[in-house]
Amino acid sequence: MKDFVARWHLSAWDTGLMTATLELGSLIGALTAGVLTDKYSRRQSIVAACIVFCIGSALQFGAQNPGHLILGRGIGGLGVGALSMLSPLYMAEISPPEVRGSLMALEQFAIVLGAVLGFWTGFFTRDIEGSASWRIPLGIQLFPGFLLGFGCLALPPSPRLLVAQGRVDEALRALAKLRLRTSAESATDPLLQIEMLEMQVEAALVEQTAGSDGAHSVAKTGTLHAELHAWGRLFEPKLIRRTLIGVVMMVFQQWSGINALLYYGPTLMRSLGLQGDSVTLMSAGGIGIVQFFAVLPAIVFIDRLGRRPLLRWGSTTMALAHLLIALLVQRYSADWPAHAAAAWVSVACVYTFTAAYGMSYGPIGWILPSEVFPLSARSKGVALSTASNWVNNFLIGLLTPVFMERSPSGTFLVFASACALGYLWSTYFVPETANVSLEEMDAVFGSSAGREDVALKHQIEEDLGLHDLVRQWAREGTTTSGGSRDRRAD
Repeated sequence: MKDFVARWHLSAWDTGLMTATLELGSLIGALTAGVLTDKYSRRQSIVAACIVFCIGSALQFGAQNPGHLILGRGIGGLGVGALSMLSPLYMAEISPPEVRGSLMALEQFAIVLGAVLGFWTGFFTRDIEGSASWRIPLGIQLFPGFLLGFGCLALPPSPRLLVAQGRVDEALRALAKLRLRTSAESATDPLLQIEMLEMQVEAALVEQTAGSDGAHSVAKTGTLHAELHAWGRLFEPKLIRRTLIGVVMMVFQQWSGINALLYYGPTLMRSLGLQGDSVTLMSAGGIGIVQFFAVLPAIVFIDRLGRRPLLRWGSTTMALAHLLIALLVQRYSADWPAHAAAAWVSVACVYTFTAAYGMSYGPIGWILPSEVFPLSARSKGVALSTASNWVNNFLIGLLTPVFMERSPSGTFLVFASACALGYLWSTYFVPETANVSLEEMDAVFGSSAGREDVALKHQIEEDLGLHDLVRQWAREGTTTSGGSRDRRAD
């Protein structure tokens, strides 16, 4: 956008700082939201995050100097980071088990769709005269913020959080609303009663595991002592390998280079010799489109093919694509116009990398952390993995323009090296987790953490009467079935 470039005169460091501020704000927002959402509520936290996001977007929209843009992106990042943690958490807690996985996959699909729409909005407004060329895209992002914030006001609270807070009657009413049951039906519906008891079991399991472990049994749940202990469990011998898998997965996901391509697509395309703004922007915009379509087969086949094969195949393909780009840039960057074919081969490599990422590191980066942790440590483990994502996202946004200014070919070599290391890591350190139950996950990691959770959960289920309710429902079903057969015989 000519007006933006002419107005601000940003250096490579300013560009990196402006980009990376969003990621830094997102990191802070995600960690802060993890504390506040348990104290208050999911809905209220989402609404608050939307308000923060809209404040940041408004600052960017009305920016009068680079400082306003950087501040706006930092404040907007607080909202983005909070929502990146709150939205999937709320979705998982209100969804029926049979559609929860599909909804989480659709969330990733929607993230990529938003990135594509955002890029092409900027593409079609770039030739508008004056500051409207860049203010319009920045202003448009206010509308989904408003829509999400006001939409959440019509949603019921999270029944799981209400159970954790001891508000069981309110939780039952919220669950009945989510499952389209009336208040009268909620008292007699066996499926609703079983689901509510399962939530109570889960809450009791997390509380007892977090607050009654050895020397920490004196720590009252909800206190700083108990909270620190819950985080500290991730680094105990029986969980440290799982923690490293979640954290390192996000390291390789970011250092594969995907967000560098999304953030600095036009800059990278120019380094590959493409001439003219339209060609460069359309080539870069294709990155988002390729990723959008690459996610679709991953959703269908990721359980059938397994995590490790996809990670290894994706690492190999991405490393070779980056390596070939680096070689072409090193060889032909001094005279791209005379080597147009080499430039387009580089673009094809970028698209190949993007497709491989969309079918491997993209979805698996979010799936793997949710699978490897036992129930009592899952929320903290996923939160720490997400923090790793934002930290490395921040570093990518900050350093990529500096790397590109110093050596474009060297930048692609850095990404190729990261993908090659990712291959070694996925081959020798990552177990296969597709279709592995919690009990089998212990055997995979040589740990008893999951079995301890299962034993404790079974005892809590007995204490709360869940097994009795299931047996009673089964007897009633058998009696009803037998009565129906007798009537048909008569």
